[in-house]
Amino acid sequence: MIKTDTTTTLNQTVQKILNHVARYIFMILMVLILFGIILLISGKNPIQAFKDIFISTLGSRYGFSEVIVTMTPMLITALAVALPSRIGLINVGGEGQLYMGACLATWGALTFNTWPSWALIPMLILLGMIGGGVWAFIPGYLKSVGLVNETITTLLLNSVAPKIVAFFVFGFWHSPMDTNKTPNLVPAARLPSFFNSRIDLSFFLAIVLLAIFWIVMRYTRWGLEIRAIGGNPQAAKRNGLPLRKYWIVVMCLGGAFAGLAGMAQVSGYYGVLLVNFSRGLGFMGFLISWLSFGDPVGILVTSFVVSIIVSGGNLLQLTRGIPFAVVNILLAFTLFVVLARPTILAGKKK
Repeated sequence: MIKTDTTTTLNQTVQKILNHVARYIFMILMVLILFGIILLISGKNPIQAFKDIFISTLGSRYGFSEVIVTMTPMLITALAVALPSRIGLINVGGEGQLYMGACLATWGALTFNTWPSWALIPMLILLGMIGGGVWAFIPGYLKSVGLVNETITTLLLNSVAPKIVAFFVFGFWHSPMDTNKTPNLVPAARLPSFFNSRIDLSFFLAIVLLAIFWIVMRYTRWGLEIRAIGGNPQAAKRNGLPLRKYWIVVMCLGGAFAGLAGMAQVSGYYGVLLVNFSRGLGFMGFLISWLSFGDPVGILVTSFVVSIIVSGGNLLQLTRGIPFAVVNILLAFTLFVVLARPTILAGKKK
């Protein structure tokens, strides 16, 4: 009997994995077809364009490493959206939280630049997470007291955070040679890189956070309570769960993840704080989280695919004369296909 139950459970797990794989394959194929039609309409060869994308990204060790570099901040900011979504909160503020994490981490790097790397790097990671977490506390608290919906506040605060960063860079931290950025961070403040590439410590931190997110949501009481609140807040409240406390804590944790991504951009990718450094990473994380339905495996796969698209799009500008706006069209198609999928499948069931 026990053996039969174990076999049934194993079969259900395998079937679930296969369903996940089939879902993402379906989405990717639909998106590629739609994108190919756009290329044909614009007079380009879609086969050659796809070939250029995959050869430049996955066809070499350097190209693959650059995909990982592009993927890392997207993965972390996707987690910043996925965690609050499990409790029913919509965090559109990853961009602002990322900026504030970068800002506080830069302050630490410039202030404590005589510290050794083994002490400075952990402090910068902590400061980055504090910066993003504190910025996310504002919408979390306003939501908890019933004043403003968190979707509105997180979205509006995205425009405030870059201005705060610009104020400090222009006013206090700017390089003598360029007022748009800070001086280069000291070597001790730079994240260590691996494999003779630009892949740095933030990638491994992202994978660890993704694994922790999966374990906590699936196997802990805290994760169960978060999902219970997200599923039915009123029922959870009647069962004694502290909704306000959870809303604030979870929103702050999401902001801390985004702040970590900002710290990694400053300490790892750039080595300086630029006034406009993000390139929409917070919004890209929001897109990836929605594309993957907040699923940890989906976040990993989707962020990887989106990184291939973004990295390949840069090349297509040079080799095929295709404007980078086409990449945005491709990402929009991706979101459209994901949102339309439940309706398509429902139609099939009928």
